[in-house]
Amino acid sequence: MSVISVTCCVLLFLSFIVEGSVHEYKGERFAARGNAFVVHGGSEGIYSSKPGNFNESSVIPADGDSCIRFEKIVFRRPEESSNFTSRLVQAIVFEVEDRETIGGSAYGGQRAICCTADLAKLGACTEGEIIHHPSTKDPSWPHVFGVSFNAYELVATLPSRSIQVTKTGMYNLYFMHCDPNLKGVVVEGKTIWKNPTGYLPGRMAPLMNFYGFMSLSFVILGVFWFYQYARYWKGVFPLLNCITLVITLGMFEMALWYFDYAEFNETGVRPTGITIWAVTFGTVKRTVARLIILMVSMGYGVVRPTLGGLTSKVIMLGVTFFLASEVLELVENVGAISDLSGKARLFLVLPVALLDAFFIIWIFKSLSATLNKLQARRMMVKLDIYRKFTNALAVAVIVSVGWICYELYFKSNDVYNERWQNAWVIPAFWQVLSFSLLCIICALWAPSQNSMRYAYSDDVGEEFERDDSSLTLIKPSTMPSKDVRTAPEARPEQANIVASNGDLEEDKTE
Repeated sequence: MSVISVTCCVLLFLSFIVEGSVHEYKGERFAARGNAFVVHGGSEGIYSSKPGNFNESSVIPADGDSCIRFEKIVFRRPEESSNFTSRLVQAIVFEVEDRETIGGSAYGGQRAICCTADLAKLGACTEGEIIHHPSTKDPSWPHVFGVSFNAYELVATLPSRSIQVTKTGMYNLYFMHCDPNLKGVVVEGKTIWKNPTGYLPGRMAPLMNFYGFMSLSFVILGVFWFYQYARYWKGVFPLLNCITLVITLGMFEMALWYFDYAEFNETGVRPTGITIWAVTFGTVKRTVARLIILMVSMGYGVVRPTLGGLTSKVIMLGVTFFLASEVLELVENVGAISDLSGKARLFLVLPVALLDAFFIIWIFKSLSATLNKLQARRMMVKLDIYRKFTNALAVAVIVSVGWICYELYFKSNDVYNERWQNAWVIPAFWQVLSFSLLCIICALWAPSQNSMRYAYSDDVGEEFERDDSSLTLIKPSTMPSKDVRTAPEARPEQANIVASNGDLEEDKTE
């Protein structure tokens, strides 16, 4: 693997990358990479330009043009290092498939980025400049141009220019120089990366249409739910109010993400305010959804009126999950750093993953206890709906684990982001999966004239007031108590009540 290939890998994951199609450089320093000094200027997937006339000197690219524009790029050096004329400080733009055209080696030795004396003797390059060769697919690529410092000159300005993109691909920009005497040099200015449809990075562009579709889907689900809610409002119980809250939060989240991407696409700069609101609404929605699933699994609102002593534990878990998720989402979507180092990202992702795992374990343990109790009490209507609910959750968990494995495979086999056109599918899948599960829950507990048969009632909820720490029912003592011996007539009466309750449940089933 060449030095430039290693550099690509390292900088893609560990460097400072601006989250947006307007990449600003505010005093970034050059770092040593091999025998060169490098600043990573950006990496983005760009679709090819639409046919038409391209004006390289135009400040505002025309609709349908794809280009990378350099604006007010300057290099500064400290005064103590200005008493000589420097070698070139160069900008290099290349498509990731052409990464092997950067760098070379003499006599099959170690590959270098900067031209060495041995390579210069062979006539392969000019000593002190970046080694590059024309692409076999398009001889005009890669684009390499630069500027040098004159003696006692503190600032060198790179001429403004636009580079048209005529081929769809993942493009990389690096600022490089090969002069070891240029110490303390920094780069300032900005580059603008544009796709044919706007300023959204290519890997993110499909998500704008996706969030528009999801917004419409939530509206359709909301219209159905709110219509049923208004029509049968007398039969509404607390669980249905919780589902209504999740649908409302989902509608706001999808709309905010759509406007966030639309503004990003229009200006090239991510709107921080809208992004923060979208992240927060999404985090609240995911937290509330998990808590609702957990409470339903415990039988809240269906077979028990309250969570009893578990309320504080559930709230504590929800607050912890919200805080961990909010921090992770804000760091990933807001601010200037888009790629965190492996350890920093693991530090943020791991707590969320562990909390999700804890939710799943607690949910299925509670479901097991609730199903056992429903079966023991012969509440067949509620037992049927809980079995469907359990099956839906089990399928969702299995699909989630499978998709996580696919994500790991996808990312481990795409070191250079060459499959960037399909990257949008990964976040989109989680949105589709959560929406599908919400639709199933809405179908199971949709407001109707028979809604109250799924709600908690005092005559059958007595057994569910206890903590769910035990998965078995308390069996009655085999020895009769004093009260029973002194009042033998109570036994048949109790049997009649149980029989009556059983008949009532069977009538509801019919």
